[in-house]
Amino acid sequence: MTSSGSGSSGDIFDVKRIRRLVELMNEHELAEIDLRQADQRIRLRKGGEPLVTTAPVRPAPAPAAAAESTSAIAAPAKVDGKDTIVIKSPMVGTFYASASPDSPPFVKVGDHVGPQTTVCLVEAMKVFNEIPAEVSGQIVAVCVETGEPVEFNQPLFKVDSRQ
Repeated sequence: MTSSGSGSSGDIFDVKRIRRLVELMNEHELAEIDLRQADQRIRLRKGGEPLVTTAPVRPAPAPAAAAESTSAIAAPAKVDGKDTIVIKSPMVGTFYASASPDSPPFVKVGDHVGPQTTVCLVEAMKVFNEIPAEVSGQIVAVCVETGEPVEFNQPLFKVDSRQ
């Protein structure tokens, strides 16, 4: 993206740049944008309270640590009765069940999860986003395979909340 006439190409708070990011979010139906460059970060998220943050970014040794945990915009939805909850993708991207091809999956059928448990990664715009379960229960189904593209609100996991 080109810098505006503000004179500082590194000013992430440039109003024109933020407006353009919001336009891109609307144009591509994105729920969240999380961009990082050097020690600057900007994250815009639709829904709930507006969020624009900056924080120092630490160099990451593995893709799993490349993104801080993000809250799923698509809240888990109950299906097939009152005890099965679906964890949905909060964004468009590529699904990864593990941090690297050699690592075991974050969760598998039969595992118990809590609200803060990372269940997968969704890569969007070269950023790996950790997706938390946001519910407690036992994983009863994994709906997506590693490397598959996922859409916003697409089911990723089914969780039995009775467990």
